[in-house]
Amino acid sequence: MASGKTSNKSKRAPAVKAVNQRQIPWLMIGAIVLVIALAAVFIGYPLVQRAEARKWIPSDDNKDPSLAISGIVSQQYGGGQHIQPNQQVAYTKTPPFGGAHDGYWAACNGVVYPNPVRTENLVHSLEHGAVWIAYNPDQVTGADLDTLKAKVDGQPASVMSPWPGLATPISLQSWGHQLAVQSADDERIDQFIRSLRLNRFTYPEVGASCDALGPGYFDQDNPPPFKAIPPESAVDNQTVFPENLGSQGVAQDPAAGGSAPAAPAPAPGQ
Repeated sequence: MASGKTSNKSKRAPAVKAVNQRQIPWLMIGAIVLVIALAAVFIGYPLVQRAEARKWIPSDDNKDPSLAISGIVSQQYGGGQHIQPNQQVAYTKTPPFGGAHDGYWAACNGVVYPNPVRTENLVHSLEHGAVWIAYNPDQVTGADLDTLKAKVDGQPASVMSPWPGLATPISLQSWGHQLAVQSADDERIDQFIRSLRLNRFTYPEVGASCDALGPGYFDQDNPPPFKAIPPESAVDNQTVFPENLGSQGVAQDPAAGGSAPAAPAPAPGQ
């Protein structure tokens, strides 16, 4: 009897050992899979982000990436059409993004204006390659306003100002381009800025300055105030001019070393 029991145990022992040897180490496999997945995320996600950012960088092969932005509006405008500081333009777009403008540009090297600024000066800034963010001060406040400021403050060729009664909360302008958005967190804002700020293919005066001209020209600390755009019916070619001047009223841009209309002295050159 004893010898029989011993024999049965000895037969079962190798079988149990073989079953144990065949168990799959799922815990270890799971850990390896997790490590691989995390590595793919940490390595792959930045690559995807960089590829996405490159989509909006102008190049010889993609001169105007902004045309791929949903909702973008574009229009061709001739440059170098200047009016005097005491005149206005009957722009056809609100806010305007091209056309005739004041002979002096608004300072646009990362300037956030707390109050509305004369439109004709800001349009000249667009001609120099700047992006202008206009916003409705009744709709964009607090954290949303801070988000917009962070995109402009201290940045090259960037300017921001409130626009009373703006139809949408936020409107972005560059020369010949406009984009209206509802939220300061809209990813298209960054796409617009990357595509069009200092994009040498899309604005007339490549290399022109965005620096402040100073008192007597355009005083950044005391800029000329905003005035509502006059209707086209108000055009008299004396105090109010059409958006496209053609051959009339054209003066040399002071950024190119000439003098602006009605200026007391030549403005600084480049």
